[in-house]
Amino acid sequence: MKREDISSLPRLVQDYLQSLERRIHAELTILEYASDLRLFFRWLTQYRGLLPPDADWDEIDLSSLVDTEFIRCVTAAEASDFISYCRNTRGNNPNTLSRRFIAVKRFFRYLTVQRHILEINPMDELDPQKTGKSLPIYLPLEDCLNLLQTVEHDMENQFRERDYCMLTLFLNCGMRLSELCGLNLVDVHKNDTMRIRGKGSKERTVYLNAACTSALCRYLPTRPQDGLKAEDRDAVFISRNRRRINQRSVELMLEKYLKICGLEGKGYSIHKLRHTAATLMYQNDVDVLQLKEILGHENLSTTQIYTHVLDAQLKAAVEQNPLANVRAKTKAEERKETQESIIRMFEELGVPDVRKTLAGDPADKYEDEEEDAEEKAARLEYLASQMFPPDSTMLEVALAHIRAEKEKFSF
Repeated sequence: MKREDISSLPRLVQDYLQSLERRIHAELTILEYASDLRLFFRWLTQYRGLLPPDADWDEIDLSSLVDTEFIRCVTAAEASDFISYCRNTRGNNPNTLSRRFIAVKRFFRYLTVQRHILEINPMDELDPQKTGKSLPIYLPLEDCLNLLQTVEHDMENQFRERDYCMLTLFLNCGMRLSELCGLNLVDVHKNDTMRIRGKGSKERTVYLNAACTSALCRYLPTRPQDGLKAEDRDAVFISRNRRRINQRSVELMLEKYLKICGLEGKGYSIHKLRHTAATLMYQNDVDVLQLKEILGHENLSTTQIYTHVLDAQLKAAVEQNPLANVRAKTKAEERKETQESIIRMFEELGVPDVRKTLAGDPADKYEDEEEDAEEKAARLEYLASQMFPPDSTMLEVALAHIRAEKEKFSF
């Protein structure tokens, strides 16, 4: 959603978004909330039968359809049905559902607590959407090197230095996409530090390593100087149209090189490059508190997900040990092996239906009885004497085998 689209929203929604701006919320957050509330009220006008089922939502004039009285009548059940619609019809993932839920709930809290338009917030009846926890996807070091080398060697790309520099900053500094696109020349300091404006207009300073300073030194001399509009002259990264590069252009650049590298379809994205930077730093002994400051996280719990990544890797590493499946046999396993050994011996000696006769005999039929090794051996010797002729070679072989296995009968 674009900022100019906000003027088409209901008046109370516009007032709410202005209140968010006064509390220094990030531009992206405001636009996301605006988009979520627009979707909610578009859906609601159709849900209440004010529009035909085949109405074009882009043509809905919310400012005329949704007034104060319309909003006063919104119920928790309608909000719940809206979330179900987003889940089942639009296929929104848990994180998107949670954001939409929060956008609606906070809007109605604003109407209740700040504007006093509502006496009771109907959304208080709803339970928060559970998003679940998942380990972040990140690129292994080998894939990072492959990606960077592919861009570096793409001589046909006139923006090669720019693209290489952007990827280097993502992979080394863990920047967000919006942070990189918002970088200005004055943010890059001569002491190898860089000022980043993050979520909620919070600023942080990151130190640039040799890879970052080298990439910037290669790119900046190639950065376009002429034909830039006044609002774009200070932007670090410039698009082919000589404007500040936008987020979609950066995403398309990454998609292009992932395809060339053969890394397409692995779920990699710009945000995964941020996960990659964080994971590689943590794997190489960067303290989690330091990592929190580098990434610009407000809460340590957000950063700690990368400790879980390492835990998962450590578990996988242990599982790959060639001795991982080497263990002492249980008594039941040893007993089963002994039984199988005797059955095979009788089969080799030509005893018919031996499995039917002996299966379960040593292990199952008597397993609850306190039978010592001598008794088990004697019982098997008796069975052998019933199967083979007296003084026959087969009987001698069977008895010798049973006596050799006798020590394993006692558990």
